[in-house]
Order: sequence, then structure tokens, then C-alpha cells
Amino acid sequence: MRKVILLGLATFLSAADLSQVIETPDATAILKKDALPAAKAYTMPEGCVSSDPKAIARGQYIFHNLNGKDAKENPPEGLTRLMPNGKEKQMGNCVACHNIEGPKGYGNIGPDLTKYKELYMDSGVRNAQFMYQKIADPRMDNPKSAMTVNLAKGLMNEREVCDLVSYITAVKK
Repeated sequence: MRKVILLGLATFLSAADLSQVIETPDATAILKKDALPAAKAYTMPEGCVSSDPKAIARGQYIFHNLNGKDAKENPPEGLTRLMPNGKEKQMGNCVACHNIEGPKGYGNIGPDLTKYKELYMDSGVRNAQFMYQKIADPRMDNPKSAMTVNLAKGLMNEREVCDLVSYITAVKK
């Protein structure tokens, strides 16, 4: 019985003209809208990295939250969930891919950022400009990076990238 039903369904589907009921969006327009601009080198603004607790708190919030409507907490002072056009901003959630001290996620896809300052900055292996570029547009040194392209796509602004660098490089308690 089951074979008869499947055979009948297969016959119907092969004979039926479903072109009128299947949605066929213009893929060219979608691809153009979603396409990334060319990889770009960014220069970290003067005074970007801060030990200001408010900057570190904003960076921590961005790192551990989606922000936007899915954020579990209100953003700290100086950080908004809204973009200039009034739409809710989706950014951050770095902890989905990266581990760091006191994580609220299970990041094991990207590099572990635990003790980043101690291991990389203080040793001279990395500097703040490297971290800024990595967050702004990671494709400069890894064209196949799966990390979000934050400045080039407008997911974050310069201040938010600076706040993230400040948080990642801050000594955690």
C-alpha cells in the first residue's frame, strides 16, 4: 500500500506544473545585497583602547550578548541597541565562538581569548592594532575567515570595536 501511495505521489509531482506555486525570488538582488565589500585594512583610532570601566563594560556586553531584541539584559551606559535608522542592532555574541574568562557561552570554534593580554599583548606577539583589525575585518590576514566582518558591514562602529578590544585586553578578575 505504501509503495502505491508513494508511486502515485511521484507520478503526480512529475506531471504537475508547480511553477506557479513555487516562490522564485531574484537571487541576483539577494546576492548583491548580502555580498561583502572587499577586505579592508583599518587603522585603530587614537585612544581606542581604554581602561575605563564603562568602556570595558560595553565591550563585555557586546562580547557576551547578541544585543538587539534578543539581548537578555539592557546595554550599559553609552551603548545602544538601535542603529541610526532606528532598527534593532544584532552584533556581538563573540562568546558563541570564542572562550574568555567567565564565559556565558560555549565558544570553541574561534581562538581562546582567555588571558589574551598576558599571553599575546604583554609578550609582544600581538598588539592592539592587530586585535582592532581582527574585529573590524578579519579577512585581511585570513581571506576565508568565518568571523563576522564588523566595520565593513556596519555591524559595529569604531567605538564598539574599541570597547571590544578594551574588554578582551583587560585584566579579568
